Amino acid sequence: MTSTATVHIVTVGLHDLRHLLDASIPNYRAKAHITLIEKAYEDALSAIQLRSREAPIDAIVAAGSNGHFLRRHLDIPVVLVRVNGFDVMHGLACARNSSDRIALVTYEKAPEEFAHFVRMFDVAVSVHSYRSEEEAYLTVRELKAQGVDTVVAPGLVVDLARRHGLQGVLLYSQQSVNEALDDAVEVGWVRRSEHAKRERINAILGELRDGVVAVDTEGCIDVLNPAMEKILGKSSRQLIGKPLEKVAEEFDLQETLQRQMPDLERIQKLQDRTVVTSRVPITEQGRLTGAVLICQDPETIRRMDRSLRTRRSSRARNARYGLDDIVGNTPAMSDVKARVLACARSQATVLIVGESGTGKELIAHSIHQESARRDQPFIAVNCGAFPASLLESELFGYTEGSFTGASRAGKVGLFEAAHTGTLFLDEIGEMPLSLQTRLLRVLQEREVLRIGATEPVPVDVRIIAATHQDLSELVADRRFRQDLYYRLNILLIKLAPLRERLGDLPLLIEALQHKLSSPSGGPRTLDPTMLKALIDGTRKYHWPGNIRELENVLERLMVLGNLYGAHEPPCRILERIAPELLSAKDPALISSHEPGDKLREQRLWSDRQLIQRALQDSAGNQTEAARQLNISRSTLWRRMKQLGIK
Repeated sequence: MTSTATVHIVTVGLHDLRHLLDASIPNYRAKAHITLIEKAYEDALSAIQLRSREAPIDAIVAAGSNGHFLRRHLDIPVVLVRVNGFDVMHGLACARNSSDRIALVTYEKAPEEFAHFVRMFDVAVSVHSYRSEEEAYLTVRELKAQGVDTVVAPGLVVDLARRHGLQGVLLYSQQSVNEALDDAVEVGWVRRSEHAKRERINAILGELRDGVVAVDTEGCIDVLNPAMEKILGKSSRQLIGKPLEKVAEEFDLQETLQRQMPDLERIQKLQDRTVVTSRVPITEQGRLTGAVLICQDPETIRRMDRSLRTRRSSRARNARYGLDDIVGNTPAMSDVKARVLACARSQATVLIVGESGTGKELIAHSIHQESARRDQPFIAVNCGAFPASLLESELFGYTEGSFTGASRAGKVGLFEAAHTGTLFLDEIGEMPLSLQTRLLRVLQEREVLRIGATEPVPVDVRIIAATHQDLSELVADRRFRQDLYYRLNILLIKLAPLRERLGDLPLLIEALQHKLSSPSGGPRTLDPTMLKALIDGTRKYHWPGNIRELENVLERLMVLGNLYGAHEPPCRILERIAPELLSAKDPALISSHEPGDKLREQRLWSDRQLIQRALQDSAGNQTEAARQLNISRSTLWRRMKQLGIK
């Protein structure tokens, strides 16, 4: 086997040339591994082809017609042993010592300068040439007939001359052989370097999803990658060397070669598919050497564009809150924080349950931010904010022309946009049953089928769902799929309402005041006495809007609190600005001195009476009570919570 540290050279020579090669080869052991073949023409060709199958050959050294024959039949570089003026003078000098009848024979026409060297000798020297083995044979016979007795020529003619009883002097010298071997070593290293470079390029091209094909200056295919093989439907062995325009007329590069100008992002039709092509001329050291065509799938470009836009839109696509934004140190909130960290370490679906305003989206943001997906998209959608048809296109996307009014370019669904990240489905209980079926398939198969599409798209999305409703009640009412409920209810986080964690009020108020402070006007805080009145005076308040309601009340107090004089007691100011906090003994009822509020109070009292009577008549059976009231069980449960009915 040939060492990778040296090049492999094969030398071809018979008789005298072989002796010159033998003498030079030992001097090149440190530079190259050299093999000598004592054959000519077809025999030499067969021997070289056999050896090349055993180990790569980097270059070949040969001479005369034999060397030219090998050049025509091999794609391995053949370095010829060249004849120079010194060789001619040396050969003629040797011949003159033994004869005055000399002939100089060269392969093909002898250079003009050889005539100058011939004239330097006193004896007559005839100059001849040959192009084939047959011509060499005829030339030797003719020279013998003319009375020539010494021939200075390449190895083939020397051998023929000796067979015909003539003296033969080899035209090549040791120096010429050494020069040829030096050139062969250099050519071998260059060829090996080019081969390594081509292998690297092929390895790179092989990893590209885009189809790439390069042609030479004649438009013949020089290299192509597997993606282009797939597009053209043939292997590289079938295509390399063929004109690209004959293989695929749509991909012709002749215009690019002629104009030597790039032609980028051209939309073309290839059989039954649409592709985007770019054509670029190849120049090396200022000289045109070919052209390259790049073929892209439009869908791949769209997906890349979506991915880039997703990453650029950090405010819209990244989680804004983390674990530090979860305020509270009551046991209920400590448990929530621990669950957030546990859920963040898992890839399972999370279900967040809690009343409106308890911070379900904040928890979803925190889970994403603490997870390994933190650098990927976070996308939130409220399932109750869209009609069923619009929600379907938002979540799953659609293809071009899939329905009337559809965008010509189609649309990416939120599942695809959230690929590798997190999709937060808020108010999951409001999702229509038809979409629940499609969501279940996404959770099971991890792939999305756009509206109007036939091929699903694989997605890697972590699902976090949230609801203020009791999903088990919705399942009982057949308004929510039971199998989807079990798919969602894997990791459960239940958020306590504010009335059950009043110990967190001071911390919440402090955090909310900081949030509500005007960026331009500096921090705004409540007067300590007002703050104490708010905390002490509302401990019996039901806080039906939870933290969202607390934030609204705080902002109202911070904006309107300074309208009243300092002599006003805080509880009186609180009653004027937020009367619902202090005047309602029943946490479900809101009273005030306004006529509209009295009507509202009367309506709430009436609803309470109707529900209590229905529960009494049904012996506490909520399903039966809901049937009597002609409402769903989940609606009954929600109204009971609002009215404070146990």
